[in-house]
Amino acid sequence: MEGDIVQMGAYIGAGLACMGMGGAAVGVGNVAGNFLSGALRNPSAAAGQTATLFIGIAFAEALGIFSFLVALLLMFAV
Repeated sequence: MEGDIVQMGAYIGAGLACMGMGGAAVGVGNVAGNFLSGALRNPSAAAGQTATLFIGIAFAEALGIFSFLVALLLMFAV
């Protein structure tokens, strides 16, 4: 019985950790939307901000991947 409770807690924790993947999707949408908004206001500056856009998207996706790894650790290592 005690092992079952620990296993259920690990699954609940993994599910909560996976919420970070949804947050990463929202973050990527926010970064891309703000870039498009700024690019439409000042098209001449858009070319210089493309690298910043990709760095922001990479950081947002990295957080999603980290949350997925934490979920896997909670499911299989605990």
